[in-house]
Amino acid sequence: MAFFGYRKWPTPVAKPLWPFMVAGSITIYYVAKIQDAAVRSPEYAKDPKNPYATKIANESASH
Repeated sequence: MAFFGYRKWPTPVAKPLWPFMVAGSITIYYVAKIQDAAVRSPEYAKDPKNPYATKIANESASH
């Protein structure tokens, strides 16, 4: 039975949008990898403005 007089239409949502969802997830993955590489680069690893500088220093000291 329809809810408040609306008819149920079989509108596909995920089927036509799957390429965009896959491309979005791939883009997010590679942007995160590039960001991690940029933060860990020697030029910025010791920068005091880098919020991950202490974490990087602790990891490099333990190795």
